[in-house]
Amino acid sequence: MNIDELKNAWNEDVSEEAPEISMEQRNKINLPLEKMRKNMRMEFWSIIGIFIFSFIVCAFCRPFKLQFYITVLIASMLMVTIFFFSKFFRLYSDISNPMLKTYDSLKDLVMQVNLNKQYYLSYYLSFVPFIVCEMIIVIEFIPWPEPMSEIKTAVILISSVTIGLFVLFVTGKFWFNRYYGRYIVHIEDLVKELKK
Repeated sequence: MNIDELKNAWNEDVSEEAPEISMEQRNKINLPLEKMRKNMRMEFWSIIGIFIFSFIVCAFCRPFKLQFYITVLIASMLMVTIFFFSKFFRLYSDISNPMLKTYDSLKDLVMQVNLNKQYYLSYYLSFVPFIVCEMIIVIEFIPWPEPMSEIKTAVILISSVTIGLFVLFVTGKFWFNRYYGRYIVHIEDLVKELKK
């Protein structure tokens, strides 16, 4: 085999591994990607609004000790949110400038989206410790008619963690499927269609 045959064989193998995506298929992909980008923007701005509202409410809390604890708790939640939203922003950037010319680039995009699905669920579950802290603050600062027993305090904390974990998991899964899941399924279907 001479060098020209080797070059031709190499070029044929590369083109077989990464078939090009037609313009019609790119348009089919861009529609769900645009919907995902729109939902990501909406979620980003709503989270900013929630944190601004939380800090404003916190400014009116009294006594100072309660205000301090709540401020620290909200600031911690903000740091966790910033970490996860930096991951989501990377995906947002990738789907904002899609270079989806080949099947492999589309497969890579699907892998990134599925990875972000795990980040998304982790984001919601990361708020469980904050629920525990909120319950401790509520138990400590709300004036009760009579002091709560240790068993009652433990039951409240354990039940709030259990219920909170369940609610956060279900909410995160529902929210993700409603705003992103159906578009991911659409993109995965296009990948399967291209594979055939």
